[in-house]
Amino acid sequence: MVSVLLDRFQALLVHPDPRRQRRAILALLVLVGLAIGLVIGLAGPAIALALVVVGVGGWLVIRSPVWGLIAIIAVATLLPFATLPFKIGFTPTFLDVAVFATLAVWASAYATRAETRLEVSPIGGLIALFLALAMVAFALGLRHARPTPNHLRQFLEMVLSIILFFVVLNTVRTRAQLAFLAKALILGGATAAGFGVLFYFLPREVTVWILNRLTRFGYPGGFGALRFVNDDPDGLMRAIGTSVDPNVLGGLMVLVGVFTATQAVAATPLFRRRWLVLMVGLQVLCLYLTISRGSMLGFVAGLLAIGLLRYRKLVFLLVLGGVLFVLLPFTQDYVQHLLAGFAGQDRATQMRFGEYRDALTLISRYPFFGVGFVGVPEIGLYIGVSSLYLLMAEEMGIVGLSVFLVLIAAFLNALLVALRRRPDPGLEALLLGVMGSMVGLLAAGVFDHYLFNLTYPHMTALLWILVGLGMTAGRQREGGGSEGLGGGFGQL
Repeated sequence: MVSVLLDRFQALLVHPDPRRQRRAILALLVLVGLAIGLVIGLAGPAIALALVVVGVGGWLVIRSPVWGLIAIIAVATLLPFATLPFKIGFTPTFLDVAVFATLAVWASAYATRAETRLEVSPIGGLIALFLALAMVAFALGLRHARPTPNHLRQFLEMVLSIILFFVVLNTVRTRAQLAFLAKALILGGATAAGFGVLFYFLPREVTVWILNRLTRFGYPGGFGALRFVNDDPDGLMRAIGTSVDPNVLGGLMVLVGVFTATQAVAATPLFRRRWLVLMVGLQVLCLYLTISRGSMLGFVAGLLAIGLLRYRKLVFLLVLGGVLFVLLPFTQDYVQHLLAGFAGQDRATQMRFGEYRDALTLISRYPFFGVGFVGVPEIGLYIGVSSLYLLMAEEMGIVGLSVFLVLIAAFLNALLVALRRRPDPGLEALLLGVMGSMVGLLAAGVFDHYLFNLTYPHMTALLWILVGLGMTAGRQREGGGSEGLGGGFGQL
C-alpha cells in the first residue's frame, strides 16, 4: 500500500499537467517543512543541523570512499570530539560514523568484486606487523585488567584509524583525487586555526557560551573548559578551539601548518599564494596562542627539514621569525615560559620529568610487549606519559616501539627516494609537505602523546591519512591523469 502511494506521488512530481505537478511539489515542500519543524521541535536546532550534516555526509560517503576520507578530515579538524545524542552500548562520535562508513564502503567494493586490486605499498607489511603487535599487546594486557566498553571502542578506533592508510592508498589513485585530499587537509586546518584564534580573542563569556552550545555533542562546557598555563586563570590563557586540549590543537597546527607552509613557497601551489600565506599566518598565530612548547619546536623542526631539503627561503623566514619572537615586547611572557621549560623550572616541566621516570620504571619491568592499553599489573604504576615514544613503549613494549620506528624510517626513506626522481613541482611540494609535517610531528612527539593516545583518535586518523597521502604521491608518475574529484593541481 505504501509503495503504491509513493509510486503515485512520484508520478505526480513529473506529471505532464503543470497544475498537478505544482500541487505535488507544494505538498512535498510542506511535508519536508513539517518534518524539519518536528525534528527541530523535538531535538532542537543543533541536533537537527547535525542530522542534516550526517545525512548529506553519509550520501557522499556512499558515492565514493574518497568523500569518506574528506569527511574524516573535516570531522577530525573541526569537531573531533562531537558525539551523537544516543548510545549503542557506547556513545558513538561523528568520527566513528565517518570512519566506519568509509571503511564499510571501501570493503564492500571488494566484497562485491567491484574492486579486485589491493595495494599495500613497500611499508604496508610493517604497518600490518605494527597492527598485529598492538592487538597482541592489548590481548596480553587483559590478563591483569578488564576492559570497559569505552576501552574497547577506543582501541578499535585506533586500529581502524591506522587501516585508513590502506584506504587512502587504494582509493586515491589519480592526481586530481590526490590534490582534492590535500586541499581538504589545508582547508580543514585553516578553519580549525580560525576557530582557535576566534575563541581566544572573543570575550571569555562569549567563548564559554559557544562551548556550552557544544555540550549537547559531548563537549565540555563552562569556564572550566578554558585552559591556562599552569592551570592558573590569572595567567596566560591557551587557545583550544574545538580541540579541547591546547597541546592537541598545537599538534594539529604542526601537521597542517607545515603542510600549508610548503604549498605557500611551492612553484605550483594548490591555492593562490596570497590565500596560502593568509592560512599559514592564521595557523602560526593559532599555534602561538596554544603556548604549546613541544608543538612550537615541532613546527620549527618541520619547516627546517623542508628548508634544508629544497626551499631555502624557509630557513631565512625561520631565522627572521626567531629574531622577532625573541625581541618583540608582547612575546616576552612566552619567551620566559619557553626558557623556564628548557631549564626545567616550571611545574609542568617538572611533572613531565616525573612522568618520564615513572614510565622508564614501568618499561624496565615489562620491556618486551608492555602492559597493554587498559591497566597496569602493579600498584604504583600507571599508563600515561607526555611522550609518544615512552607511551608506545609502555603499552606495546620495546618490540612495538622498534617496529614503529623502523616503519617511520622506511616511510621517510620512501619519500626521499621519490624526491630524488625529481618529480614535477606539484608532486614535489606534496612530498615535501608530507615529509615536513611528519618530521614536525615526530619532533613534537618527544614532548606529547596525542598521536598514540586512545583519547585522541582523530590525531591517529590524520597521521595515517598523511602517511597514505605521502605514499600515494610517491607512486604518481609524471603527467598523471587528472580525472576524478576536485580537479588536478590547479589553483583556487
